[in-house]
Amino acid sequence: MSSLVKAVLYGAASAALYLLLYLYADQTVELARRAQEGEHIWFLAPIVIAFVFSYVHGTFTAYFWHAIGLNPASRKRRK
Repeated sequence: MSSLVKAVLYGAASAALYLLLYLYADQTVELARRAQEGEHIWFLAPIVIAFVFSYVHGTFTAYFWHAIGLNPASRKRRK
């Protein structure tokens, strides 16, 4: 699969995540409130949400730059 196709797929996934966050903002705030009140396992919910967003958006960005031809410079050691 080409970088362009992967960039489009991850871009769509990233946009879908932002849409879901917008649509379920109240429920997300409720999860954070539960975490603040000390309900044990709920403190993980905002952390997991942040990691998922970070992974999907970061992967999209990497494929996007690769698809348009901007790659990191390779550093070769001189002997």
